[in-house]
Amino acid sequence: MNQLYIKQKVFSLSGKFTVKNAQGEDVYFVEGSFLQIPKTFTIFNSSRAEVAIITKKVFSFLPTFFVEVDGREMVRIKKEFSFLKARYSIVAEGIEVRGNWFDMNFSIFKHGEVVGKVNKEWFTWGDSYKVEVLDEQLEKLIIALVVAIDCVKADNAAAASAAT
Repeated sequence: MNQLYIKQKVFSLSGKFTVKNAQGEDVYFVEGSFLQIPKTFTIFNSSRAEVAIITKKVFSFLPTFFVEVDGREMVRIKKEFSFLKARYSIVAEGIEVRGNWFDMNFSIFKHGEVVGKVNKEWFTWGDSYKVEVLDEQLEKLIIALVVAIDCVKADNAAAASAAT
């Protein structure tokens, strides 16, 4: 099992942050596109090779995010039509997210077995998440999924503040 930590910098315009291991070493680097359409977040490994990319689909009625890992689309997060509360669906072959992912406290399942857990760390400056990877073969997918869910949350918050 690997424990990874994601800590986003508050007030970062470009959306750059790192994913660290339990020893505090940088394992992944996440870089967001700034003022670019479509909005993307690219995840690089410690060798700076691209391992995943999250893209927000442009020109769609309801926001949709695509997650590619190693050049293959693995996950799609789509906003569902709803009047009262924002609802999203996560579509991925064999992957399921259970828990409160808007509060960043959830488990990731593959074919019914827990492969990862995410918990928000409280009392920190900026958003910090502890990610437990139980199936190391899915580490890149789990990190990409956590970053994508955080993108969805940020997009939802921006849309809500723009509406007021």
